[in-house]
Amino acid sequence: MRRRAATLLAVALAVGGCSAGPEEETAAPTTTAQTTTVVERTGGGSAGQFGDIPETVEAVAPSVVTVFVAGAEGEGGGSGVIWDAEGRIVTNNHVVEGATDLEVALANGTRLEARVVGTDPRTDLAVVDIERTGLPPARFADGLPRVGELAIALGSPLGLSNTVSAGIVSALHRDLPSGGITPALIDLIQTDAAISPGNSGGALVDADGDVIGINVAYIPPAARAVSIGFAIPAPVVRDVVPQLIETGEAEHAYLGVVPMSVTEEISGSFDLGVEEGALVQSVSEGSPAAQAGLRAGDVIVDVGRDPIRSAEDLYSALRERDPGDTVEVTVVRDGGRETVEATLGRLPEQPGE
Repeated sequence: MRRRAATLLAVALAVGGCSAGPEEETAAPTTTAQTTTVVERTGGGSAGQFGDIPETVEAVAPSVVTVFVAGAEGEGGGSGVIWDAEGRIVTNNHVVEGATDLEVALANGTRLEARVVGTDPRTDLAVVDIERTGLPPARFADGLPRVGELAIALGSPLGLSNTVSAGIVSALHRDLPSGGITPALIDLIQTDAAISPGNSGGALVDADGDVIGINVAYIPPAARAVSIGFAIPAPVVRDVVPQLIETGEAEHAYLGVVPMSVTEEISGSFDLGVEEGALVQSVSEGSPAAQAGLRAGDVIVDVGRDPIRSAEDLYSALRERDPGDTVEVTVVRDGGRETVEATLGRLPEQPGE
């Protein structure tokens, strides 16, 4: 069972994108431009190989770049990882969002103009392109690391390019709630490798030099945290990036509800009859949920064989499905349980799962 620390709801998370610039209302990106102040968005390999860190860094460092952005909110920067030899680079959406000018600095210091190829706010991933071929692409892991394995973060915290920090994989399947304002970040890798503003979009690698995650966020010391950072797992990157390169966007399954995590207080206040699940606050007209008969006040407790204990669990269950899939959705309604079938659609640009 995946558990989320309840305190995260009240903590200011810093997005690991910007290393300087105005503060954002909910997250401080680890870039140097548009910085957020609630969440700093920022995986390992063979255990017991800490002595091999210098060799691993030497092998991976040429594949990690610094991203410089300028836009209406000022200048900033983050990090990126070379995806292929054709000049495509993976970074975070929050690093490049709103950028009007974009540059990439390679590990050798060469700076080149860049353009955005595609973005996916849902996973906070983006792809940028530079006019340079023959680049050294990073190697992305096929699966998840094990908790306790070595994790090395490479990037440009506070604009300090080619910076390395090391720790371990602290946990898997971490969720960062957004309070319903923006899509939650789900199924993240947690690490104690130091993550700071500017690390966003950089690499989290294992002892073998495989990229196990793209750094995306951290909980800042102001929230009484010590070395709690997060990365988007490599399997998610491997799924989303090819879509961004091909079409400029990524497809996500759509149910058509606005969910809220059930808490003991909410359950008692509304007499829901269940202490955990995803409370349906509203159902979009004409959506798959509406067609299946779901309605406001329902508490979703299962999607297929996936138990739903929170809104983030619902996001995660839908992430694993594709548009067009038919799923059984079990809800608690008026004290009883009902199961309906819903054929998932394609997630529109605006909110609503």
